[in-house]
Amino acid sequence: QVQLLDSGGGLVQAGDSLRLSCAASGRAVSSYAMAWFRQAPGEQREFVASISWSSSITYVADPLKGRFTISRDNAKNTVYLQMNSLKPEDTAVYYCAARRAPWVTGDRDEYDYWGPGTQVTVSS
Repeated sequence: QVQLLDSGGGLVQAGDSLRLSCAASGRAVSSYAMAWFRQAPGEQREFVASISWSSSITYVADPLKGRFTISRDNAKNTVYLQMNSLKPEDTAVYYCAARRAPWVTGDRDEYDYWGPGTQVTVSS
């Protein structure tokens, strides 16, 4: 069993940056694809970014390309989401997810483990 704990959210102003972290425990996730999703109030949970087990493939949702970057450190069992030039529409709860397979996908139904989420609020 894998437990995920996402952190690093907070209240920031438009244009600021944040880095979210997701620490995995219970077992190593070095062979798992990892991802970030987000959910705004009244909206469905949407894909943000994913990364393959070796970091050789990353996939960022088109509207977020150029501002968001996903990375991982398998030695630390941790995944990161660097968010730059934040906008008020980025306000959401951000969730880390792990998939018992090495390759990336944006389909939330393909992920097996989820963190509790971390709130990101961007003020204008």
